[in-house]
Amino acid sequence: MDEAELGQIIGKNLTRLRKSANMTQLELAEKLNYSDKSVSKWEQGNGIPDVRILIQIADLFGVTLDDLVHEQRERKLMPKTVRLIRRTAVIACSALLVWLVAVVAFVLLRNIAPELSFTWLAFVYAVPVSAVVVLVLACVWRYKWVRAVAMSVIIWTSLTCIYLTFYACGYRSDYTWLIFIIGVPLQLLALFFELWWKKVKFFKKK
Repeated sequence: MDEAELGQIIGKNLTRLRKSANMTQLELAEKLNYSDKSVSKWEQGNGIPDVRILIQIADLFGVTLDDLVHEQRERKLMPKTVRLIRRTAVIACSALLVWLVAVVAFVLLRNIAPELSFTWLAFVYAVPVSAVVVLVLACVWRYKWVRAVAMSVIIWTSLTCIYLTFYACGYRSDYTWLIFIIGVPLQLLALFFELWWKKVKFFKKK
């Protein structure tokens, strides 16, 4: 396969993916930080994006590089809406699995050690653990807003878990609530990370 033929295949696949996502050439160009003329050139087969841009395009439409560089005759590529629904279902099922484990742990503790009065903490700890699962999947699929929310939930619910653990174990003090002050710099660090990561990605595209 020569370069011209490869360019034609990539152009057809790019056009198909863009139209299936109801996206204009200008909208795609803005997401890639390129001009719409470049996108038009690629779709016409008059040029081939570099590997970095191909990876970005594949990630944007939820396909593989193989889907971009080979002809897609019989295989129908997954629309963006269907992909979003499936990924949302995976995130929801993963989070529910954490809660199922929490229920099992609660029941076992109640049966094995009924004298324990803080078995309800199993459900409290399920919240930050669920957020960790969501954070991992959001990082894999690059859902930046989901990632940002998950990080905030992890910070504040983890501090809540520590506070309630102290309370349940009988350690009660007028100053225990000060532990939540730790959440302020942690939240600022999380925000700084999101802004820094976005800035790094911006300069990499230039």
